[in-house]
Amino acid sequence: MTVQHTPAQPDAVSGAEATATAQKRLTRRDYASTYFRSTFMLGSFNFERMQAIGVCVSMIPAIRRFYTKKEDQAAALGRHLEFFNTQPWIASPIFGVTAAMERQKSEGEDISAADVTNVKVGLMGPLAGVGDPLFWGTARPVLAALGASLAMSGSILGPLLFFVVLNIIRIATRWYGFRLGYQKGVQVVSEVGGNTLKRLTQIASVMGLFVMGALVSKWTTVNIPFVLSEYTQSDGKHVTNTVQSVLDSLLPGLVPLLLTFLCMWLLRHKVNAIWIIFGMFAVGILGYWAGILAP
Repeated sequence: MTVQHTPAQPDAVSGAEATATAQKRLTRRDYASTYFRSTFMLGSFNFERMQAIGVCVSMIPAIRRFYTKKEDQAAALGRHLEFFNTQPWIASPIFGVTAAMERQKSEGEDISAADVTNVKVGLMGPLAGVGDPLFWGTARPVLAALGASLAMSGSILGPLLFFVVLNIIRIATRWYGFRLGYQKGVQVVSEVGGNTLKRLTQIASVMGLFVMGALVSKWTTVNIPFVLSEYTQSDGKHVTNTVQSVLDSLLPGLVPLLLTFLCMWLLRHKVNAIWIIFGMFAVGILGYWAGILAP
């Protein structure tokens, strides 16, 4: 009696491989879980490894999706417990790139654990250099200035504008940043090394300076009522020339602009902002007492 072995059909094999590959693709639920976890990334911040625990927790959905064996999952979690520190919002693209590399590693591609760690650590510095001026140096102060301007006029839209718009920026950056990093993978490394992020930073800085410059003339007021001369015109009208009137005739808002430049110069020379604030308080109080300044 002859037993014939039927070889596996190519279609069945390719179908099984396609199913296994599909199972290693992140789902929308994985995206949502990663985003939600990354929101609390700073909840376990410490001075030994900074944001490492938050990174590890954020990567759990991807690691569970890509690795089925417990030892592989443990090894992946272990390499994401190493030192990590960057701007928290801009960390999401790094999570995406790291997840893409973990997927490639789980599929047997020539990617070592050291490669994953090196790319992750190599991205945190350049992206922090983009995220800090973009979000902390531009978006937050500009929105705070606009919101405070509305609040000073008695509008409830002031604090709402700051809270809502800033959180929209945060949510969009985290959500789409992770998706972009996952889709592009290690290609993001070449873009970070190029001029794309540098141009983005320059554009954001110029926009922030433009808005803040416009707000300086509206917000910052310096009144110097020191009398320079007094006289009576032929029609009997009494005229008083003060330092402020002379400056306004030359260039309105000159003193507030110079005061702003002075504060910028002091900050560039590493003078503590708290000392600058107290110094302005002291100058204002003494100037009012001496009759040089007025509210």
